[in-house]
Amino acid sequence: MISALNRLVDLVEEQLTQELDIGGLAGALGTTEYHLRRMFSSLAAMPLSEYVRRRRMTVAAADVVRGEEDLLSIAVRHGYGSTEAFGRAFRAVHGATPGQVRRDGGPLRTQPQLRFRLTVEGSTPMDTRIVDRPAFRLVGHAARVPLIHQGINPHIQQHINAIPPQEHSRLKGLGDSDPAGLLQVCDDVDPDGTEGSELTYLHGVAVQQDTSAPGDLDAIDVPGGKWAVFRTTGAHPQTLQQTWAATATDWFPSNPWRLRPGPSIVAILDRSPDFSTATCELWLPVEPE
Repeated sequence: MISALNRLVDLVEEQLTQELDIGGLAGALGTTEYHLRRMFSSLAAMPLSEYVRRRRMTVAAADVVRGEEDLLSIAVRHGYGSTEAFGRAFRAVHGATPGQVRRDGGPLRTQPQLRFRLTVEGSTPMDTRIVDRPAFRLVGHAARVPLIHQGINPHIQQHINAIPPQEHSRLKGLGDSDPAGLLQVCDDVDPDGTEGSELTYLHGVAVQQDTSAPGDLDAIDVPGGKWAVFRTTGAHPQTLQQTWAATATDWFPSNPWRLRPGPSIVAILDRSPDFSTATCELWLPVEPE
């Protein structure tokens, strides 16, 4: 995976002014575009699209400062159809318009070319198992919420708090499949993991594929396949979020598995009364590399 990510970075440099064929590259490297984008955003701490935009504007800034061409020619060469669109992208990265930078020589914010390296850490073992599950359904109460990487997501918290206490007992009674118990489900997540992008959050339970859900509940049909299940214990949600990040930095680069499209599921196995600590299972859909 590290070599695939570095080849992706090389491709970005080779085709900065062209449309990138990420799917074709992923296929040639024996992986999928979905997994490649997810791993890139996790390890680079930015979406692939944002990295490409920053690199394009870094190279474009040199052309602007040199002053040898008009701004429209520079804009077109870097993939923009007008100076207005180019100017908006340029300002978003550098904090100044191309005209201001051409006049004053700056300010400029450079995005260096990334290079991924695998460092030997792994001092904390990851409690993981691979589970092969037939198709099942997730039923509960769903809402569209923005993606937030760190801390408690207030939009998800507001959604959960709006569910009456007696409804939690009702949901538990409906569950008849693994993962067991009340579940926190994230689906339709942007492969680039862009902060603020929308996802579907479902608070509910897992049921057999042929189990009918009450009409007042939302449902997500999950196809059969393998899952990597990571068990965590500690401060909540910090320990869970750290483990989630470590799947990209430690587990996937060291194991012959890749992410496949599908929901991620968190099962709360045990927790303190104030929810400051918890034992959880993180279920991620995977397939062999």
